[in-house]
This record gives sequence, structure tokens and C-alpha cells, in this order.
Amino acid sequence: MVTDSIANCLTMIRNSLHARRAHVTIPSSKVVESVLTILHQKGFIDNFKTFQDGSKKFVRVHLKYESPNKPAIRNVRRISKSSLRVYAGAGDIPHVLNGMGIAIVSTSKGIMSDDEARKNHVGGEVLCEVW
Repeated sequence: MVTDSIANCLTMIRNSLHARRAHVTIPSSKVVESVLTILHQKGFIDNFKTFQDGSKKFVRVHLKYESPNKPAIRNVRRISKSSLRVYAGAGDIPHVLNGMGIAIVSTSKGIMSDDEARKNHVGGEVLCEVW
């Protein structure tokens, strides 16, 4: 059983990009789908689709490459972990590579990107950084 579905999702995407795969299949959850929605909106992945295999639900993520050897996601880092939670106020949400990347934040208004959280003046748990 996977205890950290976000870390599992990010690791599977990172490993698939290093292996130059076109897509990856990840166990689904509402949080994983929210993170993938943000990655899709910001242009880090092509698209994703959920499907059911028996009683289990999965997400197939179609990865994005800028050129054959250059993935759209250069690096991804899990910030808040189960052993150490990282929270930031609306004014303290980190800028990733001076705006070249994004931070994904879990707020009281849902999971959103760092710029959306700043615009809505809400802070929360910093889940990960992607660039």
C-alpha cells in the first residue's frame, strides 16, 4: 500500500520521463487528479485520462516533450512530506526559479498553483515544486 500518493505520482512521472516513455499509468485519487489538472493547465503534461480496471481506478498520463530528448518537466520535488509538513502563508508561498516553475499548494479553497493562491490571498501546505 502506498502511503504518499503524491510522491508516488511524481516519482512515476520523473522515472517515465527519464526512460523517454510516451505515457505512464498511475493509481488514481482525487488529490492526484487535482495535481495532474494543474500540471496540464500549466503545460507540463499533454493530458491525462482516468479509467477503471476491475475495482481499481487509474490515471493514464500522456507526457510532454519539447523535443525528442528534452522533457517539459526538468525536475520535480516533493516539499511537504508525511514526516515534515511545510506550510506557507499567502505572502510566503515560494517562487520557483523566479517564475519559471510552479509550486502546487493545498489550500482551504482546494489544490491550486502558487500564482492562483497568491491571487486568492490564501496560504496552505506546499505540496511540490515543478520546473
